[in-house]
Amino acid sequence: MSDATQEIRMQVMWNRLISVVEEQALTLLRTAFSTSVREAGDLSAGVFDPTGRMLAQAVTGTPGHVNTMAEAVLNFMAEIPREEMYPGDTYVTNDPWKGTGHLHDITMVSPSFLGDDLVGFFACTAHVVDVGGRGFGADGKSVYEEGIQIPIMKFAERGKVNRDLVNILRANVREPNQVVGDFYSLAACNDVGHRRLIDMMQETGLSSLDTLGEFIFTRTRTATLERIRALPKGEWSNDMTIDGYDQPVRLAACVHIADDVVNVDFTGTDPMSRWGINVPIIYSKAYASYALKCVMAPDIPNNWASLELFTVSSPPNILNARRPAPVSLRHVIGHMVPDLVLGALAKALPGQIQAEGAAALWNIHISARPAAGREGRSAEILMFNSGGMGARPNLDGLSATAFPSGVMTMPVEATEHTGPIIVWQKELRPDSGGAGKYRGGLGQSIEIGAAPGHEFDFSAMFDRVDHPARGRDGGADGLPGSVTLDDGTKLRPKGWQHVPAGRRLVLQLPGGGGYGRAEEREAQARVSDISRGYITEKAR
Repeated sequence: MSDATQEIRMQVMWNRLISVVEEQALTLLRTAFSTSVREAGDLSAGVFDPTGRMLAQAVTGTPGHVNTMAEAVLNFMAEIPREEMYPGDTYVTNDPWKGTGHLHDITMVSPSFLGDDLVGFFACTAHVVDVGGRGFGADGKSVYEEGIQIPIMKFAERGKVNRDLVNILRANVREPNQVVGDFYSLAACNDVGHRRLIDMMQETGLSSLDTLGEFIFTRTRTATLERIRALPKGEWSNDMTIDGYDQPVRLAACVHIADDVVNVDFTGTDPMSRWGINVPIIYSKAYASYALKCVMAPDIPNNWASLELFTVSSPPNILNARRPAPVSLRHVIGHMVPDLVLGALAKALPGQIQAEGAAALWNIHISARPAAGREGRSAEILMFNSGGMGARPNLDGLSATAFPSGVMTMPVEATEHTGPIIVWQKELRPDSGGAGKYRGGLGQSIEIGAAPGHEFDFSAMFDRVDHPARGRDGGADGLPGSVTLDDGTKLRPKGWQHVPAGRRLVLQLPGGGGYGRAEEREAQARVSDISRGYITEKAR
């Protein structure tokens, strides 16, 4: 076979491998019980070689899940010896420091055997609706309060499910059917990936993935190195202040670009918090790498070879939290890491980097129940909402868009079906995007009430209330967010709180920062903004 023919064959099989992991992810989307997975795509899926290096990831999924999962597989391999791995096995953990950063994310890894030979691993991650403890929120003082902890262990051995683990889960979570159902969905997801991989290998005559893996890694590494070497060399720093829990938090980063590696250092970031907003380094690294890749190599496949060229260092702090710090809301600060890193890159690459955006999802966990003396339904409901993205150097920011997580909008109908609540309003928030030559993306206005005869507690997981997204190169800041009842009562942006029967919760989501001076905006763009309702006459 000629070299050209062999290269074409390898490229075809690489594409086939990506199709395998896409089918793996779609299996999870189609079978998941939790709306956060089924509707929002809060998941990841990937295939790994026998040494634990990620060969390919599904396009469906979040950077926080994918990039942490890429490291987590090595943790599984360190805990479970090769001689104790068998066909039909599935391993599981929700360890925040060995998995994806908090207890609500379940990571499953399954070895893939061709005959008696271990040819690779499949891994997947998904957020489940409940893990017991205090529930999904920032109020815990240690990880021990935040829910059940599952060390790396076997969910199934040789195809037989660990019933003791399932029974422990059922006894410790508020929504046992949903949670256990998602465990089985995760296991099925890996099983589909395994079957499709073996079909591919048998069809193409492959006895291992070694040659294909070398092809993937060599080309990915070479392409990424070319991008890094074309960048200016040196160090650039940035810092930002965000809301925190009960006091503001300072985040700091220094990006060092060398010939063959880019490092992000978080020295100068505030210490760990006593509240559940801390971030294990595995998650901070995931989003720092994502920010670097967005700028330097957005079109190069994400795998072990590209991720290896992006490194992170940090002393212990809120972005490198040590056990047993509470970490339930690690995503709130973790989602700020890309804006933090992009701010440093804006100094290295002036005129090329977008403004800050809302960044952190405005997740809300609702615990609904019948009001006192009434009968009705109780339920745990998780709803994902997004503010506006920052404006780009040549385009407006995207409105109500989940950057950097990339999760999808959850339909109101699906959310209301989950429990006794009514979403009375969910629409774009006029004037919330920062003015500029390019306007920041809009946030949303959302109003939620309990169904008649019900009330609810909710866990607020919001930021950018006191510290809005900053504009860039003369662009204005986006509007900050707010959290109130419909009678104007001001509520806290983080922590568990109560909404009485008959009252409604009103969320005003933050907008993205603008880019460039507002007076440089084209007149036609201003007219379009007004006609579409993006800005009001008073904001002209």
